[in-house]
Amino acid sequence: MVKSLRPQNYNEVLYVGHYFRAGVPVLMDLTDLPDVDAKRLVDFATGLVFGRGGAFDRVDRKLFLLQP
Repeated sequence: MVKSLRPQNYNEVLYVGHYFRAGVPVLMDLTDLPDVDAKRLVDFATGLVFGRGGAFDRVDRKLFLLQP
């Protein structure tokens, strides 16, 4: 199962971390966010994946797959 999330602001990064740390792959759709907020979420997700030894793939311009 893959959890698809479409954050509306940076504060929703909490959900990305929650599912990823629980071992659930996360499809992070940032198309609704301004570029500055999307970059912050990507920076957070990159650190999360690196710290947990997962994988981070760009599917489209603002669509990312995080795999534990």
